[in-house]
Amino acid sequence: MSISCDLSQENSYEVIVIGGGPAAVSAAIYTHRFALKTLMIGQEYGGAIGRTYLIENYPGFPAVSGYELMEAFQKHYEHFGIPFEYETVTGITKNENNSYTVSVSGGATYQACAVIITTGGKYRTLDIPGEDEFHGRGVSYCATCDGPFFRDKNIIVVGGSDSAAVEALFLSKFGKKVNIVYRKAKIRAEPINITRVDNEEKIEIIANTKLKRIIGTDKVESVEFHDGTIFQTDAVFIEIGQIPQSDVVKGLGVELNEKNEIIVDKHALTNVPGIFAAGDVTDIREKQVLTAAGQAVIAAYSVRDYLEKNYCVD
Repeated sequence: MSISCDLSQENSYEVIVIGGGPAAVSAAIYTHRFALKTLMIGQEYGGAIGRTYLIENYPGFPAVSGYELMEAFQKHYEHFGIPFEYETVTGITKNENNSYTVSVSGGATYQACAVIITTGGKYRTLDIPGEDEFHGRGVSYCATCDGPFFRDKNIIVVGGSDSAAVEALFLSKFGKKVNIVYRKAKIRAEPINITRVDNEEKIEIIANTKLKRIIGTDKVESVEFHDGTIFQTDAVFIEIGQIPQSDVVKGLGVELNEKNEIIVDKHALTNVPGIFAAGDVTDIREKQVLTAAGQAVIAAYSVRDYLEKNYCVD
């Protein structure tokens, strides 16, 4: 197979990286250093990590907010002059010369010899009455964004992951009381954060409980638990994981698993030549900043190998 591209044409690149988070930045830095003409396209810069309160497991940063970490990432790729288009990708189609056309919501199209998908995930919802109605009026998916609005208020955090524990700890800086509501007996946070939650007087865990509905008039006033209990609260922060944003590859024949995650091999290759993927959108088990960045570096190396074997310039 040969790939033919005319890089002298406007909006033509050897590599397009779709996404704006740690995986996207890592992939773009490496493909740029491999002297491949690179473009990043993302609907937001930073992705979900930009809204994370505290990161303590990224080497070189003992304690840093997601926003601060992404600022450092941004300075890094801007140092190399890698272009970033703030757009929503609406489709990817394969061309007769084995290159790809990437279409965006603004109407523009871009040509690429290879594409790296790093679109991450979007917030998972509870799908209960009141959730949509009160979104922005007491229902939130981002503690860093909205926590300061609930100073001295009663707050619920739904979820039992490490992220939920970290969000609860952050919200305890503002709220009068923070209740973690989790459907199982014990939250599954990292031990250090379980200890922090246990030692924070403002935080209480309500275990073996699910939310049935969110109640209010102009804003959130209470919730109903699955057993019928009405619980007073001013805010509901939902932290129950993410749904992979893999729709962009539909129609290309890219293989997905039952969770709609993109299936990749150890080299970040999908089953479709020229389409690579990294980060939370893939079936990688560990959804972490560090693993996303590392997998993206692997994807960049794989793109280089792929183009060296198959690429010729018109």
